[in-house]
Amino acid sequence: MFKKVFQYLVLGLGVYALIATLVITFYKDDPQAMIWQDREAFNKRYIAKLTIDKPENLNAVLDYLGSPDLTYAKRVEDNVWQIIFYRTQHVKSDGITTIDECTGLLFKNGQLVLWGPSAYESYQQET
Repeated sequence: MFKKVFQYLVLGLGVYALIATLVITFYKDDPQAMIWQDREAFNKRYIAKLTIDKPENLNAVLDYLGSPDLTYAKRVEDNVWQIIFYRTQHVKSDGITTIDECTGLLFKNGQLVLWGPSAYESYQQET
């Protein structure tokens, strides 16, 4: 009897481990469905992994992170500059997302060129 209970227990743990592995491997996080605390952490983790060695384009970022919290764009001569902001830190519980609660990602003609605190300053200097 004990042997049979032990076999079912091991089988159940094995099935649980298999399902958990499949969910972790194949389930893509949906930022739009997350609560704001989880979305902030999700955005912060993604932005922290960005590197100059592997530049991202605008569509790849939008596909992964979803709609930005704030966005601005302008054309300067033949270049299109766009800065998108994703919330990465909570400052004030007022129901409004502001630039100081976000990290900016600056794109030139759809290619990521700069992110972080200096991105908005660079965007403003482009005239």
